[in-house]
Formats: sequence, structure tokens, C-alpha cells
Amino acid sequence: MTALLELRDVWAEYGPFRALFGVDLKVPPGGAVALLGANGAGKTTVARVATGLVQASAGDVAVDGIEMTNRPTYAYARAGIAHAPEGRSIFASFTVEENLTLTFRSFLGRQKVGESLEQAFELFPRLGERRSQTAGTLSGGEQRMLSLARVLVLQPRLLIADELSLGLAPIVVDEVYSTLEAIRSSGTALLIVEQHMAHALELCDDAVLLEHGKVAWQGSASDAGDVVTGRLFESAGD
Repeated sequence: MTALLELRDVWAEYGPFRALFGVDLKVPPGGAVALLGANGAGKTTVARVATGLVQASAGDVAVDGIEMTNRPTYAYARAGIAHAPEGRSIFASFTVEENLTLTFRSFLGRQKVGESLEQAFELFPRLGERRSQTAGTLSGGEQRMLSLARVLVLQPRLLIADELSLGLAPIVVDEVYSTLEAIRSSGTALLIVEQHMAHALELCDDAVLLEHGKVAWQGSASDAGDVVTGRLFESAGD
């Protein structure tokens, strides 16, 4: 089966600083892969390369077997790759509904806005309760939900979710991952970038561990717990 997303021997850098060293990674259609590692391991750079936000300095990126290396971000979006980046990525001075409307109108057209808003509020009922509230006054968890709603209603073929649990209360993390589970059940593939691995491993089939920009281990998510915990502990002590 052709991978939905494949990185082959990918290297990347920020000016003189090299962030990735020959990374190989595959996400199958409808599959879910957890990308794990300590802070600074290169996880976010993988997410950015996989969505065209950062250009690979060497290696190849393919979607459905079609070469995408160094193509612009909009080409990845048109291929069905969506990115929910670390942080909240919202317009703080707009209301919840205005944030969503702006995205839906841009991607789906004016006629689909009403239907898309209802889908977003069905996914995240709390956003429906706060549809007229300024986004900057929402809690951290609610802002993360808003960021997710903006991409999930577009029904991407692959969602790359970067550090969704960062700074959130456990009960909110549970709610966010329940939504991701429902999205995966509808057919969307997932690449979950996480430093805290429990939720990601429960949701995913496979796991990849990055250390210092290199793949240190990969295998099934069910086998990952002890292996990854041990390596993360060793890495933290370096």
C-alpha cells in the first residue's frame, strides 16, 4: 500500500543549525502514527517539513507516492494535509464564530459556512456556547479546540497535530483526544507529535522516537511504552 505521507532520508536546517538528520517516516492511509521525543528532538521540524512550512535540505517528501519535496504549503493543503501547530493559532480579537467563518469561507466558499459552523459546534459544543465570545478571552483549552475546529471541519486526509496536550489540564486533554479518535474513525489519518506520550500511544498504531534530529526507534505503539520511556529518561540525563 502506498503511504499517504512518506519522508525518505530527510535532512533540514535553520540557517547554520541542522535540525533533522536522515529522517524516514511513513503514515498509511487511515493510519495513526505517534511522533515522540524530548523537547528539541526535532518533532516540530518534521511536522513543518511534512506540510511545506520548512524546506528539506536533502531527501524526499511524498504524498500518495507523488513527489512534494519543497513544494509550497498550499500544495500540501490541496493534497489534503492539514496542520494544527503548537500553540493556539487564532485571531485573538475576533469572536469564536468570526475565527471559524474566516477559515471556512476561504477554503469552502460562502455557501458552506453555515453548515461548517454547525459541524464545528457539534465537534466542540463548548465553542458553540461561546460563539460570540472574543477568542482571546477563552481558556487555553478552548483556544486549542478553536484551532482544531478550524482544520477538522475541512475533513483533511491527514491531520498533523503538534503538541496538542501542551499546557492543558488533563480533563481538556481527554476531550481533545476523544475528538481526535472520532476524527480518525471517520477516515482521517493522524500524525500526532507529542512529548507526553500516553494519549498518543493509546490512539496510534505505530510510534517513531526522535533523538537529536534522528530516528532512534520505531515500531508498534503497543511495544513503545517501556522502550520510549527508557530512552527519554536516558536522553534527559545527557
